[in-house]
Amino acid sequence: MSGVTRAVRRTVLSVVRRHPSAEEPGFDPMIVLGALPVPLILLDAEDRFRYANQAAEQFLGISLGQLTQMSLHDVLPADSPLFLLIGQLRTGVTSIADHELSFEGPRLRKTGISVQGTALTEDPGSVVLVLQDGTMARALDRQISARTAARSITGMATILAHEVKNPLSGIRGAAQLLEASVGESDRELAVLIRDEADRIRALVDRMEDFGEKPILMAPVNIHRVLEHVRRVAATGFAADIRFSENYDPSLPPVLGNRDQLVQVLLNLVKNAAEALQDIGGTGEITLITRYQHGLRLGTSASEARVHLPLLVVVRDSGPGISDDLKAHLFEPFVSGRPAGQGLGLSLVAKIIADHGGLIEVESMPGRTEFRLHLPMVSDEDGE
Repeated sequence: MSGVTRAVRRTVLSVVRRHPSAEEPGFDPMIVLGALPVPLILLDAEDRFRYANQAAEQFLGISLGQLTQMSLHDVLPADSPLFLLIGQLRTGVTSIADHELSFEGPRLRKTGISVQGTALTEDPGSVVLVLQDGTMARALDRQISARTAARSITGMATILAHEVKNPLSGIRGAAQLLEASVGESDRELAVLIRDEADRIRALVDRMEDFGEKPILMAPVNIHRVLEHVRRVAATGFAADIRFSENYDPSLPPVLGNRDQLVQVLLNLVKNAAEALQDIGGTGEITLITRYQHGLRLGTSASEARVHLPLLVVVRDSGPGISDDLKAHLFEPFVSGRPAGQGLGLSLVAKIIADHGGLIEVESMPGRTEFRLHLPMVSDEDGE
């Protein structure tokens, strides 16, 4: 049993016995459990919730008041691997750990969960579970990798802009001259040369978007951005697709660049629309905003921790993303479409990282979600 697990176990026992620590009169162990940054739950011998800290409430999406009227069977199906782990704790195993578990039930759908459990021998049948969601850490690792790759593209784009654009302009000009002076059969070849030169130039221009440019940040109403994106999509590439919105109207302004956030959300909505068009255009795109506590990231420029309480979700009911593609989704030149260049999501990841935010994706058949965790405007930033 690890030192952390032993400490948690002692504190939980204090809660179960309902008395303050003998070593520190007046000390309330509930304060310790409530302040833990990882989800912790206490179950009785019949798997009813006896306690859940604030992190566990957020993890389960259920308040403590509701949980104390429920059992774990109300949250997870009977064949969940978590029940096997709990069963082992009740048959003599004092402490146990397992990793990369999937929780899929009517109220909960999470993957990549690590669980540490310990049995309370002083309170037969009761178990303490500490849960850790590795999804966010993996999303951060992927974003760091994507940003490193984006910096490589920046250097490549600089070289291409210098070495390729000028010759391309000459090739295109020569093709235009030939187009006006040759016969019909040769004119088609001249048009082909001109079009291919334009395509290569457009690709170089897109790669230049990865350049390290200063971003002008200001308070942004994310709902106005989402409504603009929805109107653009509904009158263009997603004209036949149903949209729905689930917004938190009290959401404070995002600290960001309005044009870049429009670019990010247009890219995500366009990808969602293409996924639905692959299955005949049926289905729905849902835009969601929510305020959430608890997520902080360190910035590369300082040791400060940036609070990311603003959640923006683009969800579609398409076929989902394959596991092979999902692992490399934000890397440059990786695309699931035959004609795709694989730069769109890489640029999305870079823009969100430049905002100090985080992007993660969860996908399965019938449901794909891209989640943007963004900073809000603080008092120092000004309203």
